[in-house]
Amino acid sequence: MTKSKYIVSVFILFIFAMNFSGCGYNSMVQLEEKVNGAWAQVENQYQRRADLIPNLVNTVKGYADFEKSVLTEVTDARSRVGSVQIKAEDLNDPEKFAKFQAAQDQLSSALSRLLVVSENYPNLKANENFLSLQSQLEGTENRISVERKKFNDAVQEFNTSIKGFPTLIFAKLFGFKEKPYFKSTAGSEKAPDVNFDFNKKDEKK
Repeated sequence: MTKSKYIVSVFILFIFAMNFSGCGYNSMVQLEEKVNGAWAQVENQYQRRADLIPNLVNTVKGYADFEKSVLTEVTDARSRVGSVQIKAEDLNDPEKFAKFQAAQDQLSSALSRLLVVSENYPNLKANENFLSLQSQLEGTENRISVERKKFNDAVQEFNTSIKGFPTLIFAKLFGFKEKPYFKSTAGSEKAPDVNFDFNKKDEKK
């Protein structure tokens, strides 16, 4: 078969497939935009959390005997989050997505530890600014969970669409790729392991 006949054959097959299935291109575009929109909402909530952290850390710093290692952990985790950013077009890269999630999960863990440690400081727990920040942070964490679920639902719909036949043919032809999901962090069902030296604290009192 000559090259020209091959091209004509492929073109005819392409036209036939489009007439048979409607190609599905527009549908894939719509579903991918739905994923991108869901991702934007996830980013908004993560940014909101990042914006709350400096005020939270500054408030806690006022308590001289507060565990400095906890504050350092939170500050360092926030810094790592700032250096690991991905855009909507990077959602097709599982490795970048995994690094982003790992950084965010480390920050979640550090914040969880800070809030647990704060239980040992009655004066801090009574601080109005701290209580307000804690409430905002907890609300943001809940919104993050909600938006991550919406994102996963959108990704599932998109991935299912591009895997079906004959859509998968056109998905590959037009460069549509499977997108990764947010996954639960290993051990996230367990509370942070926080050790206090209560004896020393009692001696101070």
